[in-house]
Amino acid sequence: MEVSIGIDTSCYTTSVAAMDLTGKLLADARIPLTVKSGARGLAQSEMVFQHVRNLPVVMDQLRRLIGSGAQIVAVGASGRPRPVEGSYMPVFLVSLGSAKMLGAGINCPIFEISHQENHILAGMWSAGGDFELDFLALHVSGGTTEILRVRRTPDHFEIKLIGGTCDLHAGQFVDRVGVAMGLPFPSGLHLERLAETAEKNVPITPVSVEGTQISFSGPESHVTRWLAKSPAPSDVAASVQHCIAESLQRALTAAIDQTGIKTVLLVGGVAANCFIRSYVADCLLRGRGATVRWPAPKFSGDNAVGAAWWALTRKAV
Repeated sequence: MEVSIGIDTSCYTTSVAAMDLTGKLLADARIPLTVKSGARGLAQSEMVFQHVRNLPVVMDQLRRLIGSGAQIVAVGASGRPRPVEGSYMPVFLVSLGSAKMLGAGINCPIFEISHQENHILAGMWSAGGDFELDFLALHVSGGTTEILRVRRTPDHFEIKLIGGTCDLHAGQFVDRVGVAMGLPFPSGLHLERLAETAEKNVPITPVSVEGTQISFSGPESHVTRWLAKSPAPSDVAASVQHCIAESLQRALTAAIDQTGIKTVLLVGGVAANCFIRSYVADCLLRGRGATVRWPAPKFSGDNAVGAAWWALTRKAV
């Protein structure tokens, strides 16, 4: 059996994945990086160290899942954060270097993509793969909150930034509030579960959106002052979720008006939040008749599925 392999070493997860030549996912192995309690992140050097330690483990898991008889015919890897000139982050040298070493050892082609493209591809694959040639993508995570115009070409994507945050990313907003309330880092899933226990009619956190540009620094300052009054943690969690969802739908509405494009793909860890994705989809459907699609939650956050799928499709060209 011939397979394609994907490798992604992001800021907080070591990921590998394998697909057969039909695009069926055969293996998906990941190890979250370890963050000390109370901390709000890791230094790049610590991320690199943990990836180097984790990669042999996830590769062994992958090999056992696909079987010893599988033949790797293509390897995809995320080599930089975004597909723009000068985009760089040390953690991605681990995935790219490992892919090049693997490719050289078994004499198979290597296909480099960016971490952002990996997210888009994983989202497209999980959502069924049948997308328009021109669509909007919202990449919303701890390190990115960007609205992108994506044009598919025969051999690559043309990605244009048309909106996003001018300060804090949505995931940073969630993590800062979560850690302040004593939640583990990353805080996304924990905050979502906490919000589910909130009473109705929780206080509203103000939204700051101008066109396709979002600011979360003001809302974060508002919540920080609110926390000093010892509010119910579940109310804070629900209010933060609503603020993010309302901010995203307003900016996306402006992006739809600007481009005329009514197909939207949501990707990134924050897009795994069921309330946020449902709220955005409902608002855009009612307000603009737009279709919002998203991957399964497990493929919203960091993973290597997009890289594996890209390697498969490029190998077939």
